[in-house]
Amino acid sequence: MKVVLGYSGGLDTSVIVPWLRENYDAEVICMAGDVGQPGGLGGLDRKAIATGASALYAEDLRREFVEDFAFPTLKIGAVYGRKYLLGTAIARPLLAKAQVEVALKVGADALAHGCTGKGNDQVRFELAYAALAPGLKVVAPWREWTIKSREDALAYARARKIQLEGVDETKLYSRDENLWHISHEGGPLEDPAFEPEEDMYKWTVSPEKAPNKPEYVQVGFEGGVPVTVNGDALGAVALLQLLNEIGSRHGVGRADVVENRLVGMKSRGVYETPGGTILHTAIKDLEALTIDRRIEGLKDQMAARWADMVYEGRWWTPEREAMQAMSDVMSKNVTGSVKVKLFKGSATAVSRTSPLSLYRHDLASFGASATYDQADAAGFIRLFGLPVRAQTAVDQAARNGDAVSKLIDEVIEAGAL
Repeated sequence: MKVVLGYSGGLDTSVIVPWLRENYDAEVICMAGDVGQPGGLGGLDRKAIATGASALYAEDLRREFVEDFAFPTLKIGAVYGRKYLLGTAIARPLLAKAQVEVALKVGADALAHGCTGKGNDQVRFELAYAALAPGLKVVAPWREWTIKSREDALAYARARKIQLEGVDETKLYSRDENLWHISHEGGPLEDPAFEPEEDMYKWTVSPEKAPNKPEYVQVGFEGGVPVTVNGDALGAVALLQLLNEIGSRHGVGRADVVENRLVGMKSRGVYETPGGTILHTAIKDLEALTIDRRIEGLKDQMAARWADMVYEGRWWTPEREAMQAMSDVMSKNVTGSVKVKLFKGSATAVSRTSPLSLYRHDLASFGASATYDQADAAGFIRLFGLPVRAQTAVDQAARNGDAVSKLIDEVIEAGAL
């Protein structure tokens, strides 16, 4: 049996390699993708081979991750559970796709992942497998083996003399890091009453210790896609890295979330998404300037649906393709720039401009206007309020026993007949 394992080099996947060999008599081929995690792909090939893998396939996925997963999610405005900007959820379908591509290339029989049986990631990976390679068997060791804890996994590794380079055996938190965010789960965070300690955070400075002077950052967009920072055109990866750096030093982008996992339980995660928070602040303000009320309302509906879809692992579906096409149309005029003020944990849009702005000073001004006669509002209000008056007439007439005649009189008086 030939198995392709989604590999990170951490404790779980390091012990999964020998476990697959022992329990499935499998040849194990590891696949690792760089989406911006610490250390990238350096040294993973040597580590994978040392644990018993026959090969490691590694791929730099950073540009694809930002351009094809993070930015479309930003463009539609998706936020899960009112706070979570979906950093882990948007990386999984890309990593699963890369893993499937390796499996098809080497003629594998099965795919394996290191996700636990309690989390969302098992669903995200396996729905991607089902969409992209439905004929391959899926092996999920956490749902099969007798290992129940981190301590058990460490003991398993020591018994097989597996060198766990770079694995912190004393760590309190489970973390996931990529270009979009870093998440923290487990340990003391499993008590929702526990306030995170400052040394838990890895990217952002404490807002209390952030600079006492605000910093302004200008973000430019074309068709809903961020393309410039402070007037400088940047590629997607460099742009996000720069905004992460700027936002982190001002304590921007922290979110402490009690969320609803797909498998039915509540869980808690703390997220740091500094660059993403700046971008969300900026694009929402630019949309207010460049899209009309009906499109804005439709975007809000689609944003909530997209958030659920991504969180639940349904990226590789016609639903996502259709919503993304709709999002592209709705955002085609979201072009311009927004100045965001960063100060002690906050990101506030303070200025916005666009060559496609729908804002017209001559219409919005309280002063005289050649294109808007305020007297016209009287007729508009009378017609707009017709349903209200009609309902009131029905209610009153019902009490007086003369509903039909009063309603007809009201409608005729309004000029609708």
